[in-house]
Amino acid sequence: MPFFIPSQLVEFEYLGGGERDLEYEKLAKDYQKEIDFAFFVTNFNYTKEDYLDLTPKEKMFIMKAWETKLVSDSTHMRNAVLNAVNNAMRKKNKKFVDLWKKKQKKLDKELARNNLKIVQKLEKDNDKSWVEKIYKANGMKKPQRKEVNNV
Repeated sequence: MPFFIPSQLVEFEYLGGGERDLEYEKLAKDYQKEIDFAFFVTNFNYTKEDYLDLTPKEKMFIMKAWETKLVSDSTHMRNAVLNAVNNAMRKKNKKFVDLWKKKQKKLDKELARNNLKIVQKLEKDNDKSWVEKIYKANGMKKPQRKEVNNV
């Protein structure tokens, strides 16, 4: 290559196998441009003009991005199928398992502090003996609550 790119950035991690096929490389040597062009036409619907507009560096990064996308898409498909099978075979009345979990939003600390102050004021000002009566009627011991001051 007439340019330097760190190999970790463009080498395939999952595709391409481990051992080199020297016989194939010898046969393909004279046809490498046509092989590369066929790859871009087949996978990306490039025209000859589109392909010729690419630099060798761009071709390498596009091929690496293609491998990453292929692996990602197939991993997502596997996860979706596994999730569907697990949900289909789950026990009766067992919770459905979502494929994707939402990222938890960051806590608004000021809002949490204000809400905590309101709850503590209400608990201090109001009679909570009814809670103890419910626990007593159900034969349960009231859980001890830890004070939370540093939200």
